[in-house]
Amino acid sequence: MSLAVAAGTTHALLGSSGSGKSTLLRVILGLVAVDSGEVRVEGRPVTPASRQHLVGRVGYVVQEGGLYPHLTAHDNVRLPADAVGWPRERTDARVRDLAELVGFDPTVLLRYPGQLSGGQRQRVGLMRALVLDPPVLLLDEPLGALDPIVRADLQSELREIFATLGKTVLLVTHDVREAVLLGSTISLLRQGRIVQQGTFADLAQRPVEPFVTEFLGAQAPPPELRAYFQP
Repeated sequence: MSLAVAAGTTHALLGSSGSGKSTLLRVILGLVAVDSGEVRVEGRPVTPASRQHLVGRVGYVVQEGGLYPHLTAHDNVRLPADAVGWPRERTDARVRDLAELVGFDPTVLLRYPGQLSGGQRQRVGLMRALVLDPPVLLLDEPLGALDPIVRADLQSELREIFATLGKTVLLVTHDVREAVLLGSTISLLRQGRIVQQGTFADLAQRPVEPFVTEFLGAQAPPPELRAYFQP
């Protein structure tokens, strides 16, 4: 696999479960060693033995938020700042700014993860990934466990947040709509390799193999359903 993500863009990794999307994120984070080749983040090589420079440079949003249940939402968000020794005042100010960015009521941050909705937990996970203001953001199926309405709302919010922040974003998803809405470039994976990479128009109009059309078509509304939305 060969993959390059341009600075300041949002790149979507699209594919079925087991295609290698999440593993690729773990490779980029230096949590999994590559069999051969090289991984570089901001020009610096990354391996499991030399990944300390990623602290504060890469934010990571795991599936379903990955919050610690014994900590309040506020304390979950501040964990990375505490780890690098930020003073309390600086951290609290940063958390307030992030709550405003994601449209989060600061009083809700006093609750524990078990008292939050799925959408609220995902916002907390995003805030935690952003607290050190990293230039690179990795998101692993951040909206996968949400119901369709909440998911659609958060997709729109993420699009605005990404545009506002101008960060380099690598997003893992199996949802075509999400990839189209958020990704300026899409890489479709299958069995550990990139089948095709480009814009959605490239994949939809110029598929390089039948699997590309099959994957995209599997999530398209059937004709029976589309008929109800036609004027």
